[in-house]
Amino acid sequence: MPPQAPQPPATEPVPYASPAARSGLPWIEEPVAYDAILLAGFGGPEGQEDVIPFLRNVTRGRGIPDERLEEVAHHYRHFDGVSPINAQNRALKAALEAEIERRGLGLPVYWGNRNWAPYLEEAVQDAAAAGDTTLLAIATSAYSSFSSCRQYREDFARVLESTGLGETVTIDKVRQFFDHPGFVATFVEGVRTAVRNFLADGIAPEAIRVLFSTHSIPIADAERSGPRDLDLGEGGAYAAQHRAVAELVMAELAESVAEVAWDLVYQSRSGPPQQPWLEPDVNDVIAGLPAEGVEAVAIVPLGFVSDHMEVLWDLDTEAMEAAAEAGLRAVRTPTPGVDPAYVSGLVDLIEERLRGTLAAERPHATALGPWFDVCRPGCCENVRAGFKPAAAGVAP
Repeated sequence: MPPQAPQPPATEPVPYASPAARSGLPWIEEPVAYDAILLAGFGGPEGQEDVIPFLRNVTRGRGIPDERLEEVAHHYRHFDGVSPINAQNRALKAALEAEIERRGLGLPVYWGNRNWAPYLEEAVQDAAAAGDTTLLAIATSAYSSFSSCRQYREDFARVLESTGLGETVTIDKVRQFFDHPGFVATFVEGVRTAVRNFLADGIAPEAIRVLFSTHSIPIADAERSGPRDLDLGEGGAYAAQHRAVAELVMAELAESVAEVAWDLVYQSRSGPPQQPWLEPDVNDVIAGLPAEGVEAVAIVPLGFVSDHMEVLWDLDTEAMEAAAEAGLRAVRTPTPGVDPAYVSGLVDLIEERLRGTLAAERPHATALGPWFDVCRPGCCENVRAGFKPAAAGVAP
């Protein structure tokens, strides 16, 4: 059964929403005739001269001086100032367009970013100029938290207001897809392949560890992720969703290959040292594995949809270096990228909104799903800034 959420009163509409989503019901179980898809990304620099302006955009409003931004910039400088994320989103956009065409859905895909060109403002204005005013958004993040969901919804509201399109364009959003079978498939296959290879090389199951890694966030933000009326335990919906997918992957592994120990770990933390963030850190865990008799580790980028900078630097560079220092054999498993199962799953999410598929009939691989079409009141509050106007969700 999907998670239960109370029905909002009829007097509490959802702003910037299609008529079907305006009432604020958790799941929209009536067909909606969307005009187009809005692919919403984070954005990234595409040259050395872009790096600091991009980081200024990412940290806007926090007053962080350029010299501190340069401490982070070396990740991008190492790759000639080019983040892979824009190229990956171009590839994803093309893959979505091909699958949408194959299914005969007739929907164009507009792509815009939060922090770098092409910006969301351009995408929404282009859509409106073409007469596409009822938009369904897909954000390139699968989980619930401020930065991975609500901030995109705030971006949509901000863009509609700043462009003057708030009265003519509506933006709904597909549900969080952390446990959609199409998203999960890449991780299942990646872990299965890694462990089989370790076993084939004579490493015993008890000497293998699987580390599911995702972006760390402040504990205060994690505790506010997901609806306020659901008790999802320590770390809120963000941690619960990752744990549920990791448990699913390991259950599949135990059934088909072998039973292996695993941990949920975190990476890429930032912010002041005195601010508590989700732990343990992936590199700290790796350093302690030899003392537990571990010889090989599979690092799974569970929180990421593609091989962007946090994967290339924090996992492929720093975590691999930590594994080498610990004397461990290590492999990093793939992200979904443009895997056909993942792309097909995203278009499944589009179709369920076009058709008004009943929640009970929607595919989901864990007991937490299917997640909500319309975010619930108070979902994923930004502790620093509080609530700002947001699309695709009931107002707090």
